[in-house]
Amino acid sequence: MGYKVVVCGATGNVGREMLNILAERDFPVDEIAVLASRRSLGTEVSFGDRTLKCKDLAQFDFAGWDIAFFAIGSDGSKEYAPKAAKAGCVVIDNSSLYRYDRDVPLVVPEVNPEAVDGYAKRNIIANPNCSTAQMVVALKPLHDRARIKRVVVSTYQSVSGSGKGGMDELWDQTKAVYNPTSSVEPDVYTKQIAFNVIPHIDVFLDSGETKEEWKMVAETKKIVDPAIKVTATCVRVPVFVGHSEAINIEFEDFLDEDEARDILREAPGIMVVDKREDGGYVTPVECVGDFATFVSRVRQDPTIENGLNLWCVSDNLRKGAALNAVQIAETLAERVLSKR
Repeated sequence: MGYKVVVCGATGNVGREMLNILAERDFPVDEIAVLASRRSLGTEVSFGDRTLKCKDLAQFDFAGWDIAFFAIGSDGSKEYAPKAAKAGCVVIDNSSLYRYDRDVPLVVPEVNPEAVDGYAKRNIIANPNCSTAQMVVALKPLHDRARIKRVVVSTYQSVSGSGKGGMDELWDQTKAVYNPTSSVEPDVYTKQIAFNVIPHIDVFLDSGETKEEWKMVAETKKIVDPAIKVTATCVRVPVFVGHSEAINIEFEDFLDEDEARDILREAPGIMVVDKREDGGYVTPVECVGDFATFVSRVRQDPTIENGLNLWCVSDNLRKGAALNAVQIAETLAERVLSKR
């Protein structure tokens, strides 16, 4: 059985990656439509060995279509996602708009696939924040074994999380550093990103945390367990693709580092690369284009009774966005649509 699939925002980084992954994973597509804003009308994008031309999102009729992937930001989702959902098309939304709506499931298929069943309340499923998605894939199997009490995470997030503008700014500023006659003032970011790190992603809240940090807290609770305490520091780094996270975990029960490695090796979506030698770990450059969430540097934390540290790396355009969305569609097809 095949499905009629729509990709909204098909000219953006995430939209293009969704098309790549749909093709790579042989998602059963009978018919596909690629949509963008009117200014991108007719722009060509690739889907496997096919070339597709973008249609105008504002004029598109979603009636009769099965699944729509939305990668157009919260403003666009607010306007068009309800229209698609009302027309009977299940929306998988990559923006933050619906993530905290109690009637919209927030899904990471390796963690809470059963949550997909709640899609029918709004006909919408939310895709989590990129930094949350990779972290909860690593947390869930450990939580099932020893119950997580508290997580302290510091992120090292690539500029592709800001879209093409962030990638261009890093590229232009890097070139300018080597050209004494030119300079590129910050535009996407508040400070220079080339050869620098910026402890500021999204807006500041009254609490002093940024919204990105708040997202990691709220989404981890919704996806894994509301009892888990989470504190995060989110940092933008001069890396084009691939988010990294240093995660400190406190458990209710003792969990030996060797057992933790074994649990993670058997867990879906995870690849453990953890050798205590030069290069025996994964960095962002090595994760680009891969489906896995990589875990390295697993070790006991001797400063607390039941603690572990680990290093987690993933391609944020894939597991942090497009891949997770396609996996949601696969789960939806298997659990719901195929049984209609």
